[in-house]
Amino acid sequence: MSTPGLQNFSDLLLRLYRHAHELPIDEFQDAALRLIKPVLPFDSCMWGTASRGTAGIDIHTLHLHNQSMEMIESYERVKHLDTAAAEVARRPRTTLAFNADMWFSSRHQGALREHGRRHEQANFFITSDVNAATGLVHWITLFRADAEAHGTPEETQLLSALAPHAMQALSLNRIVHLDRLDAPLGSAPGGSAIGDLHGVLYHADSAFEELLRREWPGWHGRTLPGAMLEAFLHGSPRYLGRAIVASHHVEQRLLFLKGRARCRADDLTPREHTIAQLLARGNTHKEIAAMLHRAPATVRNHIQSIYEKLEVGNVAGLIQELGRAGG
Repeated sequence: MSTPGLQNFSDLLLRLYRHAHELPIDEFQDAALRLIKPVLPFDSCMWGTASRGTAGIDIHTLHLHNQSMEMIESYERVKHLDTAAAEVARRPRTTLAFNADMWFSSRHQGALREHGRRHEQANFFITSDVNAATGLVHWITLFRADAEAHGTPEETQLLSALAPHAMQALSLNRIVHLDRLDAPLGSAPGGSAIGDLHGVLYHADSAFEELLRREWPGWHGRTLPGAMLEAFLHGSPRYLGRAIVASHHVEQRLLFLKGRARCRADDLTPREHTIAQLLARGNTHKEIAAMLHRAPATVRNHIQSIYEKLEVGNVAGLIQELGRAGG
């Protein structure tokens, strides 16, 4: 294998970034790896993010290429023996190439060597980038099954040059996906963010950050506030705070978040919101009463409360306020 020339390297990067803008998030990483494989051959791959735990790395996000989840389950049992993962997690940015039996040669690492043989991980390339603020490690590991197919210094240098672009292209791919998602939060100006299921933020625009600071003045900017993350992890479709309303969409073990400032329509009760929507559709209070099996006088009282909460005096104003909250 020869290292690609400057023109071929540039062409590879252009195709990588084009994929980032054009492909869905569930296709991008495999497509990126297919671009890399002709210039840096490998048999399988792990690509993800992790933090340093007391017993090895704790995986936050993960993409497997030609590997199974059973391999990850097996790795969890031996990850405390993985000195390579510990090594790359300690440095701001590094790339390693090594033979598994040589690197994991200590007597106490026998279970890790057996894990590698079982999953055809004879030779490794590992490249990583550590976020200094969060401690999150973004890493790519390429495996070769052939014990004789050792990595060369030229291949290590090539991966070191490619890795920052692959990681940046993945970030762009996720942001493009976020921008394409519908925001079921109405017409009020808002912001967006991407985080993982551990609460670590990968991306947040200035509008989303400002909303979080309004809600939590002491927010430090590295992770999602605990109350919001807990609400989403417990199945709530949205977080309704004092200053922010946020919704989430989960894909690829990531939270794609949309947020806006809280508005008057958010103060309506579920019953009032239903009645307000029916009013916006043009139904009279008598028609609404019949549909909801309520007395007309009861519905009139609800309508009065709705108008007071929304601070409007007619249906046109009601429709405008509902629009701020998404209907």
